[in-house]
Amino acid sequence: MSSDIARKVEQIWRDVLDVPSGQEDATFFELSGNSITAVRLVSRLEEELGVWIDVGDMFEDPNLAALTEVVTARAGEAAA
Repeated sequence: MSSDIARKVEQIWRDVLDVPSGQEDATFFELSGNSITAVRLVSRLEEELGVWIDVGDMFEDPNLAALTEVVTARAGEAAA
């Protein structure tokens, strides 16, 4: 299940941030992320995965790996 969540988070990240080839490891800010982009990202995560993430989480550790960890943990909490 967590690998399915990870794939979905990555897909949403790529869609919202329009990640160019060769920048798969770029941070939210390196991909020109801003507050509006953060809102779009967390809205899609909630809509598609049913996981609520605070917009501020995007600014604390703004990379895909950290976001995936947070979403996976929250999804586990929701399932418990």
